[in-house]
Amino acid sequence: MRTCPLIDLHPETADMAALVTDGMEQRPRQLPAWLLYDAQGSRLFEAICAQPEYTLTRVETALLEQRAPELAASLGKGVLVEFGAGSARKVAPLLRALQPPAYVPLDISADHLAAACAELQAEHPSVPVLGICCDYSRLQRLPDHPLLAGQRLLGFYPGSSLGNFTPAEARRLLGQFARLLGPGSRLLIGIDQPKPAARLEAAYDDAAGVSAAFARNLLVRLNRDLDGDFDPSAFEYQARWEAEHSRIAMALISRRRQRVRLAGRSWTFEPGEQLITEYSLKYTPEAFTALAAAAGWRPRCRWSDPAGDLSLHLLEQDGVVQDGRVREG
Repeated sequence: MRTCPLIDLHPETADMAALVTDGMEQRPRQLPAWLLYDAQGSRLFEAICAQPEYTLTRVETALLEQRAPELAASLGKGVLVEFGAGSARKVAPLLRALQPPAYVPLDISADHLAAACAELQAEHPSVPVLGICCDYSRLQRLPDHPLLAGQRLLGFYPGSSLGNFTPAEARRLLGQFARLLGPGSRLLIGIDQPKPAARLEAAYDDAAGVSAAFARNLLVRLNRDLDGDFDPSAFEYQARWEAEHSRIAMALISRRRQRVRLAGRSWTFEPGEQLITEYSLKYTPEAFTALAAAAGWRPRCRWSDPAGDLSLHLLEQDGVVQDGRVREG
């Protein structure tokens, strides 16, 4: 049986206390979305994806499965690099159709990455799998390895995760992908699209209350990791569509005036004050194409589900990448 190597670049641990302190001083207060994903948060997110109101995961998975031969033909030959692979559950149809010379998932969690690599290697024994544990947003270049040497690179970024970033942050991240993949590379990326406000708000505030539990679990994590004393029941959860920003704003709303201790400091919440846990931006195809172009990518193809809820965009860049910007070569 083929072994699955893992390169651990030992990504730096974020200074959680400093990030939380900065976020608590913003107005409205806002914490980094990745804080939602401790072990319990990750389990709750998996449950969110199974809720009937939350269709993004099912729609994208079905689109990948149905269009895999077309996607593979449009991507062409090359090593498939997945950014933020996590459990790497969506890549299987591409691996079957593409049969790349190697699959290289990147993720910041070494344990999750090792488990995903081992499972995928067992399921796809003909495709060499190389895991790289790293913070891909800060990585200067992919490490040297025989599986990567002299190969054209194809990027994969499903899940519409780009929506968790501000437009400026998203542009920088797309530029970072261009730098890591190099000239002539292609990127297949999933982007969720605007929908009626009622549908979006229901998707992010499901009737079973899983999304609310996911948000409140953030307070549990802060209590545990930063010696906080939040009372999760003193906050109600809200998901609201902000049409002017084309985004869903997810927040915990203080039910009363209260003072909490966190990271060695005390903070006062007024009644009705928000703590933003996450934003999720939605892009029309035109808006996303413009964003990608600003980061040096040009569109090649787009696939969408019949309802037009989500798009898979295939992008290409053929310039010389310097400092995250593409300069024509």
